[in-house]
Amino acid sequence: MNKLEQTISRIELLNEEAGQKASDYLNTLTKPLGSLGRLEELAIQLAGITEELPLEIMRKAIIIMAGDHGVCEEGVSAFPQEVTPQMVMNFLHGGAAINVLARQAGADVICVDIGVNADLEHPDLYSRKVRRGTANMACGAAMSRDEAILAISHGIEMVEELVGKGYRLFATGEMGIGNTTASAAMLSVLTGVDIEQAVGRGTGVDDTGLLKKKDTIKRAIAMNNPDVNDPLDVLSKLGGLEIAGLTGVILGCAALRCPVVIDGFIASVAALIATRLAPQSIAYMIPSHVSQESGHRLLLEQLHLTPMIDMKMRLGEGTGAVLCLHLIDAAVLIMQEMATFEQASVSSS
Repeated sequence: MNKLEQTISRIELLNEEAGQKASDYLNTLTKPLGSLGRLEELAIQLAGITEELPLEIMRKAIIIMAGDHGVCEEGVSAFPQEVTPQMVMNFLHGGAAINVLARQAGADVICVDIGVNADLEHPDLYSRKVRRGTANMACGAAMSRDEAILAISHGIEMVEELVGKGYRLFATGEMGIGNTTASAAMLSVLTGVDIEQAVGRGTGVDDTGLLKKKDTIKRAIAMNNPDVNDPLDVLSKLGGLEIAGLTGVILGCAALRCPVVIDGFIASVAALIATRLAPQSIAYMIPSHVSQESGHRLLLEQLHLTPMIDMKMRLGEGTGAVLCLHLIDAAVLIMQEMATFEQASVSSS
């Protein structure tokens, strides 16, 4: 049994008893029943995931998986591929949007090179390079099945390592020029969503670029003929190494009973792959926001996940997910600090 199979076999259902205890306790607090809405739902979900009451503020990590895409050769992005390694170094130097928002949320940014087409060195970089970027999926498979499984395994191992260092709450982030093209292709194949609806402007391509992007995806699907019933086949033929890595992060979190906050379009495609591999993993996911990327709302509907916020964002990096860490902390603090009717001498009826 390989790492992926072992991890999937360890994913269990949420602890219903812990969730019920959290629900019962919320009903004793000085508020009308259910009046805190999604915050109460979050608290119940966190209890079911962690099996811990009272809930505690958890150490937070945003795992950014970085990888390049060979399909950029087709001119599908408004930015050159060189931006991927440049942005990775920006993350490591603390200058990107995700760094700013992570500092505000009290979270650590963990940057992983899983497939950047460059040689990167930095003391804080986690080097897990499977290969120097994927191949051009318009000309053949983006990667081999074994490479996809290896990238997933690296994601799992990152979670295991970080849990060993005391982290308990994870958010998903990514960096990879061209990855909305790969994500749209996978969304279309796995869900049947029409390519016209699945494909968005990504980094901001113009009308000509959008048409080129759609045509490239159609050619890639025709070339590779991915098996809709085999998520690893779809991932290896049309996906990206960072998407595979995030799939592993999500599965690793579920196996270790850690909540994982799902960011935008790319991270949600990784979530879709994770649910196809291990349907029970969906219970460990917390959807953060709905992206402006056109396919994201459709993808969330396919996953039956309701995002907590809509800030009209489309940056990626984990920026939507990190904002929701504040809401998770709020749910925990409600459980920790709010008075019960009895404690406050308030009538409950």
